[in-house]
Order: sequence, then C-alpha cells, then structure tokens
Amino acid sequence: MANAADANLQPVALGFIEDVQGAVVDIRCAQLPPLHRAVQVWLNGEPCRLEVLRHLDERRVRAVALHRTCGLKRRMPVFDGGGGLAIPVTPDCLGRLLDLFGRPLDGGPPLDDTHRRPIVAPPVPLSETVGVGEILLTGIKVIDLLCPFVRGGKTGLFGGAGVGKTVLIMEFMNAIVRLHRGVSVFAGVGERIREGHELWHDMQDAGVMPRTLMVFGQMDESPGVRYRVALSALTYAEYLRDHVARDVLFLLDNAFRFVQAGSELSGLLGRMPATVGYQPTLLSEVAELQERILSTRSGSITAVEAVYVPADDMTDPAVEAILAHLDTTVILSRQQAAKGIYPAVDPLASGSRALDRAVVGDRHYRVAQAVREHLARYRDLEDIIAMLGLEALSASDRQLVQRARRLERYLTQPFFVVAGHTGIPGAAVALAATLNDCEALLRGDIDAWPEEACYMRGALAEATPA
Repeated sequence: MANAADANLQPVALGFIEDVQGAVVDIRCAQLPPLHRAVQVWLNGEPCRLEVLRHLDERRVRAVALHRTCGLKRRMPVFDGGGGLAIPVTPDCLGRLLDLFGRPLDGGPPLDDTHRRPIVAPPVPLSETVGVGEILLTGIKVIDLLCPFVRGGKTGLFGGAGVGKTVLIMEFMNAIVRLHRGVSVFAGVGERIREGHELWHDMQDAGVMPRTLMVFGQMDESPGVRYRVALSALTYAEYLRDHVARDVLFLLDNAFRFVQAGSELSGLLGRMPATVGYQPTLLSEVAELQERILSTRSGSITAVEAVYVPADDMTDPAVEAILAHLDTTVILSRQQAAKGIYPAVDPLASGSRALDRAVVGDRHYRVAQAVREHLARYRDLEDIIAMLGLEALSASDRQLVQRARRLERYLTQPFFVVAGHTGIPGAAVALAATLNDCEALLRGDIDAWPEEACYMRGALAEATPA
C-alpha cells in the first residue's frame, strides 16, 4: 500500500519512459532532474520508485528502479518525487523490522511519517563532530583484551563464509543493550530471507528487540535497494543518536554485499569496470557510507561491520577499501573455527588502534602483549609438534605451549544469543576479571588444571579443575 505521503503527493510530470532494461530505466525529460532525485511511475495504482543516477544528455537520464520492473512500458509517464529518497523517522521505529523506505516488514502498523529524512545527505559538519571516546567494553574476553572497541569508532569483522560473523554481531547487539543501555540499528544488506527471519526471531528470544531497529534489503531485491539500504539504516542511526539515545550501535551485515550492489549498478549504468572488475567509483562509494558514521556532542555511533573476504584474500580491493576506514580489525579464522575455538578470532592477525598504553593503560597493554607472544610462539612451534611430538621440545617450550593452549581455550566464550542452540548459558566477563585470569594463566597458577577446564567458560572463577 502507498503510505500517506504518497497519497497526498501532488504529482509533477517529469517526462516518460524511453527504455527499460532489467532494473535500468532511461527517461526522456522535459527538464533534467538532479542526480539522486527520486522519481516514480504509477504501476497498477502503486508507486514504482526510481533513483536518477546518471545524466545521458540534455534530455535523458538513466535511473535504477527500486521495485520490480515487470509491467513498465515505454511512453509511461514519470513523475518527480520532489527530492531524494526520504524515510519516516520517529522514536517508535525501535523494535521494528523495516525495508529501505521505512515500511514495516513485521506486520505492524506503518510509522508516523510526519517527519522524514533524506537518506543521501552530507556528513555532519566537522565543527560539530567529536573524536572517538573511551574503550567500549563488550564482555567478550578476546575482543576486550586484544582488539578493544572504541566508542564512536568503526570495527570490521573479516572472514569467509561460515566462521561466525553474524553470531558475533548478534552478541554485540546484546552487549550494547545489556551493558550500556544503548540502542542498536541493524542493516541487513543482501540478506537471505531465511537468515533475516531467523535473526529477527533470535533477537526477540534474546530480549533485545525492544531496543533494536532492523532494516533489510533482501537478496532478491533490486541492486538499487541493496545499494541504498545501508544508508537508510544509517539515517535511522543518526536520528536515534540526535534524539533518542547517547549510544547507538550501527551493525552492517554485510559491507561486501554493499560493494557488490554498487558494482552491479556500475555495470548497469554503463561504466567501464576497474581493478578486478570492481566499479571505478569503489573508494568514493565506500567513503560516502563510512564518513557519515560520526559522533557528535549529542551522542555517538559505534559501527561494527561484517565484511565477507572473497577466497580469504585480505588484499581484495573491496576489503582494502573498507580497511582504510576502520579503527579495529577483527579477523575470523577458518583454522580457529576448525579447532572448535569460538569466537573464531585470530588473536595475532586482529588488532586495534586503541590497544596503546596511553589509551588502555600499562597493565592492559602488558598483559595483551604477553598473551600475543605466547600464542605467536605456540604457532611457530606447531609444525614441530605435528611432526616430532611435544616431547621433542625443550622443557621451557613445553611449558609455554601448555600455557598457550590454556590461553587459547580460555579466550573461547559461550554467547547469550545462541544459548538456546548450544545449551550452554551465555557469559559476559568484565575486563578486570579477564586481566586477572590472563595474568594467572601466564604465571602458571593453573598449570595443574586440564585444558578442558578453561574451554567455553566465563571467568576462571566459574571454571573448576576436573
């Protein structure tokens, strides 16, 4: 159904359709509209929205349809939407599941559209922004210790398919609501319908949905929808930051699908591809999204972005374009997942700009470096152990390996959001407890404990030697 704004819209004739090829529509105009202008065609009594993305000449523009184009024909009249794509913003958006246009996907009532915001907008002026703040604790041991998040910063979760990116994002949503009383905005870019449905119900079961907004552009929709849904969700995050909550967690799943949608659009618009077939505007498109994730005096937006890594190649141009904007990098390793280490964070490849003595303090920095050194030495010795056995090592190396294995298992953790599937209650661990436990492990206080006593537990106080 068309919303109230559509019903009250006084249509202004812009021109007519000249050609339709898939999601691309060429329009002949009496007066050339600006780029990013929303225009629409009435199809069976419903508006079919399009976004102008290219000027072909003085009288023709190329637009991308944001709906299915079945039924569009040449010579159909096109009407000016009066501006760019805009969405209704209201505090009642929390707890809802919406599409690109702010329409409900959860069967609930439509949002009040008295106030609307354009989704394509410049970032906040530099004079009104503030720098990143203090460490944002998550209760996840390996994250808080080795790659801490920054309030108002950007974090990337990098990994191939099936290593746990979405589960980790769900746990962050749970943490921001439970620990910080903030709100979360989830952008599902190119999500499978099954995944979106499961995620929505998991959020309800975890009890965090009342403080969460989910915006989906599904995999079967137009590339224009998948390209713009992240900006739509970010617009809601900006509104919530300015009017509802001081702490907003913006979650993007998946940033690589955003790049893919832009690549599809680039090909449809007739642009020549660049490196490895990506669009020539790759860097500017990623920056258009990333540079709007800012903190102001009224509140902060902390971004956590899942990034699919094609063929586990971290040198892929899309991955490198996203990496340039991040403060924290969390690499999820298939090798860790194969060993049953969850979350499957690679402790040596992951890192954070905040892991500095001046930010986290001397003790945290010292413990994190010692843990990394033990795990790095263990990784160096793994080939020798595999070929010759643990007995081939010196006594000091055997002791180091045994402590490193306990550290590796200690950094595993059961999550709240999947407790119903695993049967293991979720655990959150304070940073002070993590530091105390790691110091005890490094000193050898629990050398007599079996490794299994450290696995999938919270703090060591909850573990019992068998």
